[in-house]
Amino acid sequence: MAKTEILRVDPHSPDERAVEFAATLLRDGGLVAFPTETVYGIGANFLDEKAMVRLREIKKRPADKPFTIHISSLDMVIKMGCEISPLADRLIKEFWPGPLTLILRSKKGSLGFRMPKNNIAKDLISKSGVPIVAPSANISGQKPAIEADEVFRNLGGEIDLILDSGRTEFGKESTVVDTTIFPYRILRKGAISESEIDEVWGKVK
Repeated sequence: MAKTEILRVDPHSPDERAVEFAATLLRDGGLVAFPTETVYGIGANFLDEKAMVRLREIKKRPADKPFTIHISSLDMVIKMGCEISPLADRLIKEFWPGPLTLILRSKKGSLGFRMPKNNIAKDLISKSGVPIVAPSANISGQKPAIEADEVFRNLGGEIDLILDSGRTEFGKESTVVDTTIFPYRILRKGAISESEIDEVWGKVK
C-alpha cells in the first residue's frame, strides 16, 4: 500500500516546486491526483505499462474502457498521428483549453484527448513531458471527487500524491464528443451543453 502525500497548492499561483515534484512522480510511474476545472483526476504516464495496470486496478476500471489523454498543447495530438477533422478543429478553437474531451481518429484507432484550463493541471502536464491519462479520482461507478478530501477518503493509501487546490470550478465531468462518427456523437454529457456543441456544428456544415 502506498503512502499518500498531500500537498496544498494555490490554484492562482501554483508552487513550481510542488508541481515539478508531482511531474517527476508521473514520469517515474507514480499516480498523482490533481485538480482540473471539472473534477479531480488520477494522473498516470500513458507510456508506462505498470502505471497503467496499477491505475486500472485501483479504479476497478473495465479493461475495455479507454482512457483520455490529457495534454497541455496540440503538439501531443500531432505527435500521436491523430486526424483533426473540420469539426474537431472548430471545437478545439472554441473550447480548448476547457471541459471538452474529443475522440479523434489515429493510425492506432480512436484516441480521446482533453486540454484542461486549470493552471495546476496545465503546468503539471507540461512539466511531465509525457502523455498523461487522468480519469476521475474515484472508484469506477462512484461519484467523481470535486475536493481533495474526497480523493483521500476514496483512494488514500492507493495513490502516491494528491495536489490539493480546493474545490473544482465546474464540479461535473467534461463533455465527451466523438468526432470520428459523422457528424458527431456525444458520448457523455458534461460541463459543455449539447446546444453549444450543436451550435459549433452549425458553423462547420
